[in-house]
Amino acid sequence: MAAYGESASGLLIIERILRDRESIWRQIGQERDLGKLTKQMLYSSVVALACYGAVLGASSSVAQAALSAVKLPLLFLMTLAICLPTLYLFNLVFGARLQVRQALALVMVTITVTSALALAFAPISLFFLITAFSYSFYKILNVAILTLTAFVGLRFLTSGMRALNEHTTALAAARRAEREREEAAAAATPDDAEPVPVSAVPISPAPSPVPVPAAPVPGAAEPQRASNGLVATVVTPPLPPAPPLLMPDGRLAYPMPRPAPPPRPQLAPGERPASMTLLNVWILLFGFVGTQLAWTLRPFVGSPGEPFEVFRKIEGNFYVNIVQAIGDLFT
Repeated sequence: MAAYGESASGLLIIERILRDRESIWRQIGQERDLGKLTKQMLYSSVVALACYGAVLGASSSVAQAALSAVKLPLLFLMTLAICLPTLYLFNLVFGARLQVRQALALVMVTITVTSALALAFAPISLFFLITAFSYSFYKILNVAILTLTAFVGLRFLTSGMRALNEHTTALAAARRAEREREEAAAAATPDDAEPVPVSAVPISPAPSPVPVPAAPVPGAAEPQRASNGLVATVVTPPLPPAPPLLMPDGRLAYPMPRPAPPPRPQLAPGERPASMTLLNVWILLFGFVGTQLAWTLRPFVGSPGEPFEVFRKIEGNFYVNIVQAIGDLFT
């Protein structure tokens, strides 16, 4: 699987993300060939979004289909360009180690998954366009498809950020352990210590042992001399622990000590993982920017009763228009 993951390119990158996403997270965490990986995801996303955009605009005319094929990839890339600096700078403010290339690769994974799933829904959208076309229904259907695919893509973003945090924590722990070993080795063998020659150390005969009577200690070795002059060692078993005292209602008379929790790893400011709360806030910001930008770049789904337009006059907002479209289905 690793060999396949390294050789996957172009449109096959989506298959690698779905089949072997752990290798993607490792590659992003190790910052290995991120430029090549990002280019592969960019190429795959642009092609998939262009195909789905052509299906969106096919409800009006060929010109609208061609224009939507350009607008839809532009929508996602412009949203990325607007929101990526916020994600990167906020992580720097909170002391995370996330690099700008890692942040770009993570968000590109989200866009790649979203675009691939949208392309998979394209035949369903085209089916309703051919068999039962209604402008309001077709618009709501495609908004629902893009919302669902974006939700799945953002789940990949949160999963990748957690994997990257685990990689950062493990890397920081390994570096801290290496520093501790180096400090311990330096303390054990100081540089200014001079070795003492063995011949200069006086060797004195070992003193003969003097027997000292002592009281036997439970659990300690007690020497005993046998009749033949040999010394035998008898180990006295330790005393059993005293049973806990109980109250009349069956409770313990004194609380049992609880084991101390393991110490939490303390990370340096440059080794802290990214904040998941901050990521969730950024996801909401990404969604609001994307929907407002889509409203600015409309039309994507051309209305059959209106002339061809590259951009429409900005009026109202995206959410009010969707509510009106839902109301038109029941009138």
